[in-house]
Amino acid sequence: MPAKRITDMAAGSTSDNQLRVEAALQAAGIAADIVEFDASTRTSADAAAAIGCTVAQIAKSVILRAKDSERAVLVVTSGINRVCEKTVAQLVGEKIGRADADFVREKTGFVIGGVAPVAHVSALITLVDEDLLHHTELWAAAGTPNSVFRITPDQLLHLTAGRIAKVKEEKTT
Repeated sequence: MPAKRITDMAAGSTSDNQLRVEAALQAAGIAADIVEFDASTRTSADAAAAIGCTVAQIAKSVILRAKDSERAVLVVTSGINRVCEKTVAQLVGEKIGRADADFVREKTGFVIGGVAPVAHVSALITLVDEDLLHHTELWAAAGTPNSVFRITPDQLLHLTAGRIAKVKEEKTT
């Protein structure tokens, strides 16, 4: 799948969301090139195939809704994991529900499938999947469903100020 680096693209073709992510990375002192693909990298499998990495290296941003406070909860999880909502509820201290597309856009400024782990339009509670720490490099959405950037686990923790947690849903046999 053809890809192009945002820094190589003509001015004006970069989305405002990508520019917001790029500015957040630069402000944190992280030199990460945003790569845009012609086809969608909306799912973890699509992103891994386009990038040429494992699905486990995809830092998937899942937005959940804290039911009582209406706060947004960002769970940055490995692309191979499903998030356990009961665990997240325990960690956050209130019931958790799925967030619809409007809630995600309102709280993050991004559409589902393009939610970056940074540069949100409002403050989020952030949890980072402990499984992501097992990789030397990760790939995260860069604000659109077809753009990504490479980051290390340490950089991800620094950028998000997220709490490391075991958030994956355990498989039962």
